[in-house]
Amino acid sequence: MQVAIAGNIGAGKTTLTQLLAKHYKWTPHFEDVVDNPYLDDFYHQMERWSFNLQVYFLNSRFRQILRMRESGKNTIQDRTIYEDAYIFAPNLHDMGLMSGRDFKNYKSLFELMEELIGAPDLLIYLRSSIPNLVSQIHKRGREYENSISIDYLSKLNERYESWAKSYDKGKILIVDVDTLNFVDNQEDLGKIIHKIDAEINGLF
Repeated sequence: MQVAIAGNIGAGKTTLTQLLAKHYKWTPHFEDVVDNPYLDDFYHQMERWSFNLQVYFLNSRFRQILRMRESGKNTIQDRTIYEDAYIFAPNLHDMGLMSGRDFKNYKSLFELMEELIGAPDLLIYLRSSIPNLVSQIHKRGREYENSISIDYLSKLNERYESWAKSYDKGKILIVDVDTLNFVDNQEDLGKIIHKIDAEINGLF
């Protein structure tokens, strides 16, 4: 059983991954933010480091998926390889922050990887408004995230919405995090778990 959580920066992916891993006794796999050697440079000079950063994420996510498969355990993944390829990289390309040559090279790499991996059994998309994302980003106070603009978040949000609408690789559950406070409210977390149970039972 492989579950993955998708959502914009600050949507609550890591927190929900932790809570669901604990509830279902799933093995969690988190995004490599701390050891990422490009992240800080990227936020200060996006055009120079966008390709390096995206290839680093693609590589680490691909490796993670292979390890999850090999383990044979029930797993939950914080962010998916699809978000890198369908949201972040094309957004950087459209904003003029990744060259056409680099983007083509990147897409070719992703397509090769995609042939070797299957989609998660269930994808959970955390939908969030921009004010909620901004509030969460400020709350966690990561230095490199201070320079993220509202415009950048909005463009990502638009891409997330159109990607979620057209997602056809497997089951998708959309959770509106503006109305569900799963961090502080057990009842709200219970509602999400109830929805996941219904989806999981439908898988078998």
